[in-house]
Amino acid sequence: MTDLFSSRTEQALAAVAPLATRMRPRTLEEVVGQTKLVGAGTAFRRTIEQGKPMSMILFGPPGTGKTTLARLVADYTSAAFETLSATSAGVKDIREVLARARHRLETDERRTVLFLDEIHRFAKNQQDALLPGVEDGTLILIGATTENPFYEVNSPLISRSSLIRLEPLAPTDIETLIERALADTERGLGSSGLTMSAETRAELAGRTGGDARLALNALEVAATLAQANESPAIESSDIEEALQRRIIRYDRVGDAHYDVISAFIKSMRGSDPDAALFWLHLMIEAGEDPEFIARRMVVFASEDVGLADPQALVVAVAAAQALALVGLPEATYNLSEAAIYLATATKSNSVARAIGQAREAVAGADSPRVPLALRSSGARGYKYPHDDPAGVVNQRYWPDGIEPRILYQPGQRGTESAIAERQAAADRILGKKRP
Repeated sequence: MTDLFSSRTEQALAAVAPLATRMRPRTLEEVVGQTKLVGAGTAFRRTIEQGKPMSMILFGPPGTGKTTLARLVADYTSAAFETLSATSAGVKDIREVLARARHRLETDERRTVLFLDEIHRFAKNQQDALLPGVEDGTLILIGATTENPFYEVNSPLISRSSLIRLEPLAPTDIETLIERALADTERGLGSSGLTMSAETRAELAGRTGGDARLALNALEVAATLAQANESPAIESSDIEEALQRRIIRYDRVGDAHYDVISAFIKSMRGSDPDAALFWLHLMIEAGEDPEFIARRMVVFASEDVGLADPQALVVAVAAAQALALVGLPEATYNLSEAAIYLATATKSNSVARAIGQAREAVAGADSPRVPLALRSSGARGYKYPHDDPAGVVNQRYWPDGIEPRILYQPGQRGTESAIAERQAAADRILGKKRP
């Protein structure tokens, strides 16, 4: 009964839905672009047509068909379709979906497709709550994200899902969608009688960065403007007003999404605050997840500034906390302040190098044994450094049977130069010689 009411609700909403929603493909043949994924004979298409899809994570730029493909999976497999957004759903919502999915299996052997939008925003415990249902086949999970799932999704969930990358649509694909929407009298704008020149179609397609949803939403607004002006055609001026301003997109092709965050990081690393601000505000204006930017800045503070200016980590974390407290647009000030601080700070990668050395040392250690003097119980012979006037005593701190080695090499810039001086004094007592 719940599914019946859900179906009626969907039908009612479809009548007033935006053009992009009304024109969503109903079959694989209607899908534009993504031919490597849904083209005839592809593995993805065969699994859907055979009704045997597995859980998957769809990742790629906005407006490339993630929601559409999820709905088609449900349609082709005669499965119930449920959707959650990671920005608002919690563990309780997941458990309720799982309960309904089990009920469907028990009563009519019908499977459930759960479409989880922005899966990268789910915390670890929320993602873990999905695992039982995915493992036992209670539901087919289709997660959607604009982020690289290897960075943002838990490994257990990734190992139980197919990772499928969607590419931005080509301008010719967008033009096809525009033409289809203008001609369709049932779902599109065909009954309006509006026309649109090839040049205007190309302009709209070129300014929406491969985002089908953005293109169709802009088309719908432009059509409304043309009708208000009693014009028989959608003109370039209507497109301009519908878009309001130049659409800033940096994820048009392949890995460009990651190229921009890389440019931002490298600009800060190169001590160019002006370039760093440009890339920062390009991301903000393009609608990038500000939490993603803030996380990268926190990592940068330790990875690239490090002990040359320990205050950098405090500034970066404070900016991330301010973002969580006030949100955008106000947090633009906090993010910009942190970016400028990080870019102009003295740099040191000594921490990153020390991590590499430590991992190498651990990898080569065979069952390291804690020296008796350092053990928590039954320790004998431990020398308490605070009892020594220098605050440092010469005793063994490395595991028995492993030759001590130098892992951390202090830098000579910023506040780390003072650390280098203090450590040199301690090294003389410890009998260490750093390169």
